[in-house]
Amino acid sequence: SGVAMHPKKSIVATASDDFTWKIWTIPNGELIMSGEGHKDWVAGVDFHPKGTHLVTSSGDSTIKVWDFLNASCMHTFKDHIQPVWKVVFNDTGDFILSACMDHTAKLFDLGALKSRYTFRGHVDSVNHVIFQPYSNIFASASADKTVSLWDIKSGLCVQTFYGHLNAVNHAAFNLKGETLASVDSDGVLKIWDIRMVKERAMYDSGPYAANSCAFDKSGNVIAIATDDGTIKLYGDLSNKVENILKGHEDAVQDVVFDLNSKMLVSAGSDAYFRVWQ
Repeated sequence: SGVAMHPKKSIVATASDDFTWKIWTIPNGELIMSGEGHKDWVAGVDFHPKGTHLVTSSGDSTIKVWDFLNASCMHTFKDHIQPVWKVVFNDTGDFILSACMDHTAKLFDLGALKSRYTFRGHVDSVNHVIFQPYSNIFASASADKTVSLWDIKSGLCVQTFYGHLNAVNHAAFNLKGETLASVDSDGVLKIWDIRMVKERAMYDSGPYAANSCAFDKSGNVIAIATDDGTIKLYGDLSNKVENILKGHEDAVQDVVFDLNSKMLVSAGSDAYFRVWQ
């Protein structure tokens, strides 16, 4: 249900409803490592920026940090009381951010191994969190139909984007960090200009829900993972879908580009992850 790209190598991590996470080589798909310990589905997965650790989040309400050197769980954060949809490292790897069904996002300090701050403001499940590249700002996507920007230094919400008419499932920044894309359960993609604080473009990929979106390195292509089993490649310049990738036999839950945007990796409800070149 979740997929993450290693920051340096052609390796991908997948999170699954079978309570495990796995690490594979791409594009060959050879299994390197499998991690067990969660007591419910695993949805969130992210690599430490140095590639030394992995963080996972689960329906069992916990967040686990895994150490590759010892191939073991280094720490379990039990601060949330409801399922945790998403976890992500900041760009230095000092902090972990979580998105939880309990309407909050939390910031965890990896050095001190404790929760530093709880971000409250959404009135429904926080479905996704993502850091703006190389900054203290992160975006949260919520089932309350909004996308918000928060500052981890002050703990305050600095901006909220309104316009989605259904639950927002995912958000992604481009590499420069000045554009934010978000997708919702109606299949609508919205592109926001962070500096001008306004909606710049909109594309309806519906009627099926859009579960995830990702920018390529250029920032001109946005991949959208949808419930109809396809991945739509939307051109930000052309304002239309340039390509549709078909292969999954069930909903596509997550999608991510590799470092050089030569490959696209997707994870589906059909229990497969696929590599597209």
